[in-house]
Amino acid sequence: MRFISLLLISMLSISAHANPPKEIFWEDLIPKGHVQISNQDAASHDGNDQNWVQPNLDAPVVKSLDGQSVSLPGFVVPLEGDSQVISEFLLVPYFGACIHVPPPPPNQIVHVKIKGGVPIESLYDAITVTGVIKVETWQGDLAQTGYTMQAVGVAPFEL
Repeated sequence: MRFISLLLISMLSISAHANPPKEIFWEDLIPKGHVQISNQDAASHDGNDQNWVQPNLDAPVVKSLDGQSVSLPGFVVPLEGDSQVISEFLLVPYFGACIHVPPPPPNQIVHVKIKGGVPIESLYDAITVTGVIKVETWQGDLAQTGYTMQAVGVAPFEL
């Protein structure tokens, strides 16, 4: 019994001193020195399919982020869930990406899954997602991503 108590105290001590997630921002997902091309300024809603094409499908990613615990603010594009919670979504750097305007390059979209789902009160509000980020491609109907994340938490974005 004493051994179990010591083991539990040790585990609590280790988890209390574990490093908090690294706070990152969208520019951190672009390799240093890479000039990112955006089609957002040229986008229009005149029905021309070319305006809805995702740019730079081969946009480079930051490989050193792979496997890191991070927190990243952004906006939600729901993929899976119901009226109460969502369990899978795209995290994007600005409202309307992938829905009202062409998708950003893959290195500016994170495919997120969260076990059990999470309530999202308003898609207009920015959130911060915390979890382990992976450098891997995900392809869906709306866009291709350069990163995926297994989220452990979602909170309203605070300045």
